[in-house]
Amino acid sequence: MSEQPQPDQLAKRRRTKNLALAGVLLVMVVLFYIITVVRMGGN
Repeated sequence: MSEQPQPDQLAKRRRTKNLALAGVLLVMVVLFYIITVVRMGGN
């Protein structure tokens, strides 16, 4: 039988997942910003 993870382990895993998701979102926002600045600067 598999034992259930402890609540603190679940919270830690959830926090890590949220931080990773926030990091990906931040990278996408910065990338879109850079692309926009480069495209507008070319005119």
